[in-house]
Amino acid sequence: MNERSYYFPKGGLPPQTDLNTGRAVFKDAYAVIPKGVLSDIVTSVLPHWDRTRAWIIARPMSGFAETFAQYIVEVEPGGGSERPEPDSDGEGVLFVVDGGITLEVGGERHELAPGGYAFLPPGSGWTLRNNGCAACRFHWVRKKYEYVDGIDTPPVLVTSDQETEPLSMEGTDGRWSTTRFVPHGDMRHDMHVTIVNMEPGACIPFMETHVMEHGLYVLEGKGVYHLNQDWVEVEAGDFMWLRAFCPQACYAGGPGRFRYLLYKDVNRHAKL
Repeated sequence: MNERSYYFPKGGLPPQTDLNTGRAVFKDAYAVIPKGVLSDIVTSVLPHWDRTRAWIIARPMSGFAETFAQYIVEVEPGGGSERPEPDSDGEGVLFVVDGGITLEVGGERHELAPGGYAFLPPGSGWTLRNNGCAACRFHWVRKKYEYVDGIDTPPVLVTSDQETEPLSMEGTDGRWSTTRFVPHGDMRHDMHVTIVNMEPGACIPFMETHVMEHGLYVLEGKGVYHLNQDWVEVEAGDFMWLRAFCPQACYAGGPGRFRYLLYKDVNRHAKL
């Protein structure tokens, strides 16, 4: 795959001359948070993080999507946290989209650049710093880990988009592929955070309807997504939040690749 790019929010505020009409929508089955909504006034500061702000774009919400939270975190030079994860059962994935971070976990230090990926199991005691001279930005997907008797928790994994070969979907000649950072059948993992890659004109050719919840952040390009009963245009920087069983399909709009960061919950029994 050729050179990768990753959209990240720029913050700021729109001018007073802008119209209020926009693409943001929240429905029973899905939400679309377009990039223009991610302004300065919707950021949060986080306990035990310094020189940091976050756009919280998903959180567990009863009756909607209940399994995960997703943040876009911006850390200024010298900022970070020695106590980043407040939940002792919380697992996480970091995916860097701009700048660089220094991640320390398990006695090892890792330097993550754009495209850098880290899976952090519960209780791993990780810390994070921006030791660079410019702000860094990354996605942080959080979930309460679901333990299973007789199955170990997964280990720390640090890799990158650049190091991971996409897997072509059957019958598509590589026009639709998935960058999977952990093995699909590894029962230690109860969530997958992957990248879906689509060349111009490629499509998901049926209405997926399934129990998994989704967060989809468009990293690059543009596409047209069918969500429940609506066709929705999306572009780099937009976020889609889908509850379980929301029917979904899409076309890559071109002229370049369409890529998005995808969360879904997997590999566990339904709670009774």
